[in-house]
Amino acid sequence: MKNDFNLCPMCGSKTIQNKNDRRWFCSDCGFDLYCNIAAAVGVIIQDSKHNILFEVRAKNPRKGYVAFPGGFIDADESAEEAVERECMEEIGAKVKNVKFLCSNPNTYEYKNIVYKTCDMFFTAELDYQDEDSDMETLISKLKAQESEVQDFVYYKVQTLEDVEKIPLAFESAKKTLVKLVSNLNK
Repeated sequence: MKNDFNLCPMCGSKTIQNKNDRRWFCSDCGFDLYCNIAAAVGVIIQDSKHNILFEVRAKNPRKGYVAFPGGFIDADESAEEAVERECMEEIGAKVKNVKFLCSNPNTYEYKNIVYKTCDMFFTAELDYQDEDSDMETLISKLKAQESEVQDFVYYKVQTLEDVEKIPLAFESAKKTLVKLVSNLNK
């Protein structure tokens, strides 16, 4: 899908041109807009049995599919700060031991606009999590942000076959789980 303007947002001219779906330029007034990549985070929280926490998405895009807790990074916020904020907002919990895992590109379509993102993935533990915590106990203490999260689920992720069975909302999360499994099996 191509993002486009019919009219220049500055002068109203119909001469606005889309350059590679990344830059818009109006030859009448000189309006020049770049659509750069948006930054987002995802947080992998798992127990000692390799069960990973997922949210069931409560809204589009990909409503009903599962995703890691996370979201877009706010202005003047680091990726690590976004991890902490998103966890408080979406799952109602503080996290600790936040560690960068990897990044992957993603496409996020929302209300007929296509956003290209760079999704940064981190591992973390819930503040109240210890070595013996099982995922059901961890989930029982979470509070879902109703506008974003329909439910919490978990999946055991140890093999590539496990990854294929998960109804993931985004391709970037699938690539991340593949990397996580590859690291497990080294």
